[in-house]
Amino acid sequence: MKTFLRCSAASLPGLLMVAMAAQPALAKTDSEQIGVSVGRLLEEGHYTHHPLNDEISKKLLTGYLELLDFSHLFFTQKDIDIFTKKYATALDDDILLGNLKPAHEIFAVFQKRVEDRVAKIKELVKQPVNFKTDETILLSRQKAPWPKDDAEADDLWRKRIEGELLQENLSEHPIEPGPKLVERRYDRMLRTVHEEDAEEQVKLFLDALAQSYDPHSEYLSQADLKNFSINMGLSLVGIGAMLRSEDGYAKIESLVPGGPAQTSGKVKVGDRITAVAQGAKDFNDVRDMRLDKVVEQIRGKKGTKVRLLVIPASAADPSQRKTIELVRDEIKLKDQEARADIIIKKDRNGDPVKLGWLTLPSFYADMEGHKKSTTRDVLALLKRLKKEKIGGLVIDLRRNGGGSLEEAISLTGLFFKSGPVVQTKGSNDRVVISTDPDSDIAYDGPLVVLTSRQSASASEIFAAALQDYGRAVIVGDKSTFGKGTVQTILEIGRFTSLLGSRSQEDGALKLTIQKFYRVAGGSTQLHGVASDIVLPTLTDLPEFGEGALKNALPYDEVPVAKFTKWSDAHQLFIDELKARSAVRVAADPEFHYVMEDLERLRKKLDDNRMTLNEDVRRKELTEEKVRKETRTKERLARNTQEPSIYRLTLETVDDPKLQLIMYPGKIAEAKSQGDVPKVAPEAAPDSGSDDGSDDSAPDTSDDSKPAAVDPERDETLNILSDLVQLTQGPKTASTSH
Repeated sequence: MKTFLRCSAASLPGLLMVAMAAQPALAKTDSEQIGVSVGRLLEEGHYTHHPLNDEISKKLLTGYLELLDFSHLFFTQKDIDIFTKKYATALDDDILLGNLKPAHEIFAVFQKRVEDRVAKIKELVKQPVNFKTDETILLSRQKAPWPKDDAEADDLWRKRIEGELLQENLSEHPIEPGPKLVERRYDRMLRTVHEEDAEEQVKLFLDALAQSYDPHSEYLSQADLKNFSINMGLSLVGIGAMLRSEDGYAKIESLVPGGPAQTSGKVKVGDRITAVAQGAKDFNDVRDMRLDKVVEQIRGKKGTKVRLLVIPASAADPSQRKTIELVRDEIKLKDQEARADIIIKKDRNGDPVKLGWLTLPSFYADMEGHKKSTTRDVLALLKRLKKEKIGGLVIDLRRNGGGSLEEAISLTGLFFKSGPVVQTKGSNDRVVISTDPDSDIAYDGPLVVLTSRQSASASEIFAAALQDYGRAVIVGDKSTFGKGTVQTILEIGRFTSLLGSRSQEDGALKLTIQKFYRVAGGSTQLHGVASDIVLPTLTDLPEFGEGALKNALPYDEVPVAKFTKWSDAHQLFIDELKARSAVRVAADPEFHYVMEDLERLRKKLDDNRMTLNEDVRRKELTEEKVRKETRTKERLARNTQEPSIYRLTLETVDDPKLQLIMYPGKIAEAKSQGDVPKVAPEAAPDSGSDDGSDDSAPDTSDDSKPAAVDPERDETLNILSDLVQLTQGPKTASTSH
């Protein structure tokens, strides 16, 4: 059985693939039997072996309430107190006895609260609004307390509706008058709540139960299983994006390499979809719409057009919108394959150096007869890169969410002689060491691995092993995502069949069964893989990563495995490389932009507030526009030196002549015509993640930056160039040069 490690799980509540076939109506199941089976499997099969007791019961209640009322707006604290008194220490017993009535009883209260609130909203939107006030609202209420009573809830909702109306007033892309739009939005929400049947309520309840153990365990319904199969099989039809629900928006969670969304260069991770239009038809507002309904509007026949109205991830104000038109297409496996670039640039002495850049979107493996192997594909690319006599190699894992454990192990073995790669430990505390037995080395030259907060699971195993062996310099964010757990899929029907239930109708449980560890003994859980050289990026925030997830398992260690280091740490020249990089970063205006944006983003996250004063908001929007325009002018005025880049794919790996995609002067030529080519060796798009927890850091890059401008890529190439020189013993000065 192949083990797959991704940055998170495949179908957390609200996460759906935007490219799936229409789903048939779910068959009826015995929910009570399923509930008992899920409870027992979690008790006996989860890594922690934690009993289903009062502690889990309390977590389950909290989790279920938050899945229903994620913004803490519909329930009041009085409701929470009643639920706590009645259910907090009883749900564990109820589940093991097959009693799922609490799930339905709590949902019934939620439905009544939504009905009452929508009735009040209909009256609110008719009232005149004063947009000259000094009042503010929270941007996110996920960590806010529930209102203490109806009066406090009414005041919160008054401000919320005023905020939504102001947002529509400020928008340059209004769909319809604000009051009408807001009323229709909440009418739709009410219809959605009314459409939730008993099985969907149970699905949500069992999801909350599984996630009470850890954020990557979950209950998968029939539809979830189909989505999971589509995702892992890497065969999709649609726009090639993963969505999840957040604060009432359908948020772009990740992009599928080679899909319409990624190749357009317009869709970014973190963008929030507010409306969808079919071709040239009018937009349909989708805020607060159930995610599967949003998916239905976005998917469609191959070759047809769909338009998305989104709030960009980089938007300073939620009233900022942009329209993106995409053509639906089939996303084939080859679009997500490893690929490489041969880059010719000048080193710090002005001499040309030839470098390789290997982009790895995921650790894919043989799925359903596709006969694919990451290791085999990378080996083919490495052979050609060596033939072209590259001086050094970068492996780009910035958007690699993980994949096959076996492929991570075998791929690591291409860069050093045989030895242990990763250690795993199950609930029995037995440590198993996985080793690459092949003593052949496919590439032994200077090596840099580029990571980010989005590099997770199998990516972390690969990077950690090369770091522990002293084989590669790790560059990127302060650390990777920090997911150090392994999941397996268990069909519930295997355990309920004796009771007369039907396996395919009962769904499955994605269960955390192991943790993995570095050969040096430490876990990547929570800590991730720390970079040897840290570069400023907008993804490097503590809000993104395993540590930000609820119920994440703790960090721990196992004994160090016996292994022989590739080289001593000083032979990678980490200190010298770090010092040289710091000088360049301090002088690079692009990194200055990043640090300015990072400071603004941190302040925005810390403040978590937005004014309801229209004049202030318009002033902020104007300042944001001026900032972007100024940066665009500054970029156009700079005379940057571009390298020559040759693209290498698995289809062209044996071609005698390589495709030249960028050359010195190409960007300058395009600048003079007002267009910058969207080509870059980093063009490795966001890997489709098989889990939707709140882990993926948004692409908060500003829209004024052309796709070819990638300071992180450029500095990584500079670091590699320095490593090549230092490894060869060049006649070069030190940092003060």
